[in-house]
Amino acid sequence: MRGEHVPETEEYGIASFAYHARRPFHPQKFHDLLNQEWFGKGLLRSKGFFWLATRPQAAGQWSQAGGIAHHGPAGVFWKAIPEEHWPTDPETRQFIMEKWQEPFGDMRQELVFIGQNLDQPRMRAALDACLLSEDELVEGIEAWKQLPDPFPAWE
Repeated sequence: MRGEHVPETEEYGIASFAYHARRPFHPQKFHDLLNQEWFGKGLLRSKGFFWLATRPQAAGQWSQAGGIAHHGPAGVFWKAIPEEHWPTDPETRQFIMEKWQEPFGDMRQELVFIGQNLDQPRMRAALDACLLSEDELVEGIEAWKQLPDPFPAWE
């Protein structure tokens, strides 16, 4: 009350950052990253959506809290749905278009990380290394579907 309180974010070094990318993850590389020591013990929580090259229409969902992590299907990207089947209300369409960027529409990586003394540059570099290379990207979706994909099937 006297202005002497140190916020927990400063006292304990807690911070967050968002990771965004507009190309798909190579499924084997991303799977390998998820199954190794995840950026040290400082990562407290992470969550969001991811896009695997082998599943170009589907959004994956990621959720991690402490030592417990889950991934699985989150739904279909709007890009994969013919526009005549989109919702017609202006608010939803505006939300869709806010996330839209050609050539892939709303397909993207969108992950948030919360933790203590996170090494953001190292984490971003590790995630960037999981993205398709420029050569893989230009090969196209049919080639992407042939990449090794160790993730379980999504119903």
